[in-house]
Amino acid sequence: MITSMWSVDKNVDKDFDYPQIKKAAQLLRDGNTVAFPTETVYGLGADATSDQAVQGIFNAKGRPSDNPLIVHISSASQLTELVLHVDHTAKALIEHFWPGPLTLIFKKKPGVFSEMVTAGLDTVGIRMPNHPVALAVIEEAGKPVAAPSANRSGKPSPTSAQHVYHDLNGRIAAIIDGGETGVGVESTVLDCTVTPPMILRPGGVSAEEIRDWIGEVVVDPSLEDWDEKPKSPGMKYTHYAPTAPLFVTKGSHQWLQETIAAYQQDGKKVGLLAPIETINHIKADFLVACGTEDDLSTTAHSLYESIRAFDEEAVDIILAQSVELRGIGVAIMNRLVKAAGHKWLIEHQDDRSL
Repeated sequence: MITSMWSVDKNVDKDFDYPQIKKAAQLLRDGNTVAFPTETVYGLGADATSDQAVQGIFNAKGRPSDNPLIVHISSASQLTELVLHVDHTAKALIEHFWPGPLTLIFKKKPGVFSEMVTAGLDTVGIRMPNHPVALAVIEEAGKPVAAPSANRSGKPSPTSAQHVYHDLNGRIAAIIDGGETGVGVESTVLDCTVTPPMILRPGGVSAEEIRDWIGEVVVDPSLEDWDEKPKSPGMKYTHYAPTAPLFVTKGSHQWLQETIAAYQQDGKKVGLLAPIETINHIKADFLVACGTEDDLSTTAHSLYESIRAFDEEAVDIILAQSVELRGIGVAIMNRLVKAAGHKWLIEHQDDRSL
């Protein structure tokens, strides 16, 4: 398969006809897979109502079939055609957070979606992305678009068209290059079919922000206790992993430097992923500054690109410094721990927390 790549200004004008948008939409209507930017990461889109189209996503990504897909829409008014009920809580969330990085779980209308989208469940996750290119493609396609991250399954999610090309060239029909994404981590997934609503995946909208708007919200216990079985099927799989083994670290700068030195004495090439404040005080074979401690949104923005950088340096081991569990830091830590396969290195062993 030849993968086309088209560039388009990320601030597309809805009143202007873009040939790239029209070609991408036609590919989607014809049952093909197309990657496009959202405000979180690049998504790999296909017609959510077509078994053949959705199968193309699973084939391209190598994604397990029991891992449901999030459906993207261009207008909240489309919900009436797709789900059974939108209660007052969901309406309040939609009014405040859409378009944006919040996926809501609803009871699906029977016979609308390919069963592969929902993995046979009676619920479906839907969001309205806050990116002009994504909205233009979805609207032009005239279909609800299933779109997981546009990467090979298990690898770091793509935040640029170049990442998508690296992972999926020859496996999908086209890529729309709309520049780098903004948020850098995926959407928050909130189950609105239970009371109180439950966060199944932390993401671009924090639990604090949701609580400030609708009140009580609970968190899937598996996000805080790894012995719990995740309610969301896709959360049981390893994600975001680089080639070299990654360990999440928690400890002082002195301890971290001693840990790096110990690996180096064993002949290991050590990479360190940490905020700039730590990078300025630590020596390693390969250093990647990932945001700042004072503004964790900068860490989220560059997280996946930073993880991918280690593959190019062929390090033997990666140490990734933990961040505070506040705001988007919860999503960052969720991704780091999953990238590490839950492997930690901790100065004080009784201090593990997530």
